[in-house]
Amino acid sequence: MNISFFDRWRRQSADRSPGLASVFDEDPAGVAELLSECELLRSQAATAGLELDDSPGSLTALDQLLPRWRDDPELLPWLGNDAGLYLGSVIVRRVPGATWHVWPGGSPVVWLPSGREIQVVEAGLDWAVQGAPELSQVYAEASES
Repeated sequence: MNISFFDRWRRQSADRSPGLASVFDEDPAGVAELLSECELLRSQAATAGLELDDSPGSLTALDQLLPRWRDDPELLPWLGNDAGLYLGSVIVRRVPGATWHVWPGGSPVVWLPSGREIQVVEAGLDWAVQGAPELSQVYAEASES
């Protein structure tokens, strides 16, 4: 994958740059592409026979998976992070006017046209650990805003 900002960001990181938020300002599309990768989640889903196609239906399918990842405490936070980023990617791609925003501390959130901010990583972690809120439910609420 060719993400134009990545080499610049890596060099800037070595020079103690402000981080992902500053790179996001320069190349929001590149950062959005990076955020949508979610390789661990995609791998876990594929193992369960589910292909993630960035659709709302794939969020419903994820909600239906048996949460076998809960047996691995080391995997759990990484998978939850990926689930949140995947949720955010689906919202940004499918909800008109929804956009990514990266706070100066590096936390990615989704902004909706209504002004509402969705803490997608937090929602993904809650989903991975507790099963609630369901990813499809968060998407449905975002699409209604």
